[in-house]
Amino acid sequence: MAKKDKKGFFAEFKAFITRGNVVDMAVGVIIAGAFTKIVTSLTNDILMPLINAVISLITNGKEVLLITVLNKEEYLINTGTVDEPLMTVNPKCIFINWSNFIEAIINFLLIALVLFLIIKIINGVHNKMEEKKAAREARLNPVDEEALKAEQEAQAKAEIEAAEEQARLDKIKAEEKTTNELLVELLHKLDK
Repeated sequence: MAKKDKKGFFAEFKAFITRGNVVDMAVGVIIAGAFTKIVTSLTNDILMPLINAVISLITNGKEVLLITVLNKEEYLINTGTVDEPLMTVNPKCIFINWSNFIEAIINFLLIALVLFLIIKIINGVHNKMEEKKAAREARLNPVDEEALKAEQEAQAKAEIEAAEEQARLDKIKAEEKTTNELLVELLHKLDK
């Protein structure tokens, strides 16, 4: 029984994995990974240097680190020699690196913008295809507007006539009740 369940599981998994949606999703994930690398490179290699250049112009060439140190340790320490200094990040320093956060925000905004544009283009193409399909169906199945209008008017007229007939029948029933009540009342008076 366990082998049968195992084969059923693998058969079900194989059916799941070979469905078109799963394959499309996998391709989308791979393309998204590559696209993310492109956007990250655009941010790190082009936009951030431009932002740093603007900050440098604003601060008259002074070095600005977008870092907030949370403890009293120095952010950079010299791990080289006196003749050849090598500045590295102090492992004892606790800090917030705002530039990484800004890079992540720029990456997100660029990806969101590109996805918005792609979806907008896809929706535009989809709407045009729907319009063409509707136009083609209209050519293949021409609708006689006058016949359609006449049919709608006839249906409305039939509904009005049915409502008038119902009102007439209701009135007759009401009058019959009144007549019957009068007859009963008259018979009671005669019996007395």
